[in-house]
Amino acid sequence: MALSLFAVVVLAVAGFFTWAKTPMAATAASLDAVAADPRVAVTDTPDAVVLRPAGTAALDQGLVFVAGARVDPQAYEQTFVELVASGVTVVVERPVLGFGILDRRGLDHFTALAPEVSTWAVGGHSLGGVRACQYAADDPAVDALVLFGSYCATTDLSGDDLPVLSLGGSDDGLSTPDDISRYRDRLPADATVVAIDGLAHAQFGSYGAQPGDGTPTLTDEEARGRIDRELASFFAGVGDEG
Repeated sequence: MALSLFAVVVLAVAGFFTWAKTPMAATAASLDAVAADPRVAVTDTPDAVVLRPAGTAALDQGLVFVAGARVDPQAYEQTFVELVASGVTVVVERPVLGFGILDRRGLDHFTALAPEVSTWAVGGHSLGGVRACQYAADDPAVDALVLFGSYCATTDLSGDDLPVLSLGGSDDGLSTPDDISRYRDRLPADATVVAIDGLAHAQFGSYGAQPGDGTPTLTDEEARGRIDRELASFFAGVGDEG
């Protein structure tokens, strides 16, 4: 009996690790589009995907971004193309076991991948945003916070003087508008909180439909356009370049 129970536990743990290490993959079309864009240079490393401006002068601004649970970090390449093309360097973290909340590596582990940048925002999608909030609470080097379909579930930044951009979607079935509203008081009072009409959870990346999500009424191209505009406006006021 004990041996049988042990076998069940081993199989369950093995199943979890197999499931956790199988990411929701970036679409081939999104990767092809970024690869063909001369404005952006992509470096894929074991720890992160680094996107640097190639067609314009780089600004002293960077974003360390934590992928959503089990989402391929490359799925965010297309999301950030326009921001990178404007001069901002983006480092998309490869979380341990695909879960940012389990990753205990410090922020400097990822900022070291772009040593030319000294003004850093942190950000994340879904569960990755929870980890980004922890970075913002723990590391004085953080200059701003960006949340995609997420909220500060485990930290309270309401007393911090930190620029924050929180983007949600009216059709997000996983981080619903009610969820984001419930945790709004954990952000600074002057945080920019935007609910994009017609946007679903998976449209913050390019990895296809996600179980439990809502049905978007925006096309993926329209969704990226809305996200681009919000990011451009926000980063115009981050650090010395604002």
